[in-house]
Amino acid sequence: MAGRAAPLIPVAMNAIHVETLTKRYGDVLAVDDISFDAGMGATVGLLGGNGAGKTTTIAMLLGLLLPTQGSIAILGHDMATDRFAALARMNFSSPYVALPHRLTVRENLRVYGHLYNVARMDRRIDELTVELDLGPIINRPAGQLSAGQKTRVALAKALINRPEVLLLDEPTASLDPDTGDMVRSWLERYRAESGCTILLASHNMAEVERLCSHVLMMKKGRIVDRGSPDDLLVRYGREDLEDVFLDIARNRRQATEVAA
Repeated sequence: MAGRAAPLIPVAMNAIHVETLTKRYGDVLAVDDISFDAGMGATVGLLGGNGAGKTTTIAMLLGLLLPTQGSIAILGHDMATDRFAALARMNFSSPYVALPHRLTVRENLRVYGHLYNVARMDRRIDELTVELDLGPIINRPAGQLSAGQKTRVALAKALINRPEVLLLDEPTASLDPDTGDMVRSWLERYRAESGCTILLASHNMAEVERLCSHVLMMKKGRIVDRGSPDDLLVRYGREDLEDVFLDIARNRRQATEVAA
């Protein structure tokens, strides 16, 4: 007698498991048969130019879009059948997703805290206020914030429930170099202390080199190369990831060896 299907991934091995993931809009193939894993406690970079499929991939990981084909498991939960169990343990940040403008920063954080049933919510908000330097703006309406301030608030929202999986879209966009460095240091510390797995979509190649242990290079909906930042630099004979990114985006140069 056939038993119930086993979980897609062993939780001890991978926080994120994506297999043959595809998303089609009519004749447009936005994501084309991609597969990858992100291990527990790893920070994985998702890189590619505009239209490469990064945002669509993240939206499917969040359960906001249904795949045309393929499967996703997060923290051992099949996102097609058990996504709410995973969503309670993950979160997402993007400076391009607006929070309710009329609510203050604190009120916004309380709303999301209630959604995630955060214990000792006021204490958690106070911790994030200190760690992300939100004190001067914590009682200001979200609609009155600068772009950089909105980025920090979006990150605070994403951390309100102490997620085990964190999906970040341009987490330091619009931040000045000093604040951007502070946020990167905080993410490094949070990952090290919590064991959180981070999937990072960014156009800041220095940020990716600093934070990521593994990189997925996307182009036209496909993963065209992958590896550690050091592996990619050696493979393309480059000194920084920006040149690797440009080589792939512009077809300027091929890798000197086949990616694993």
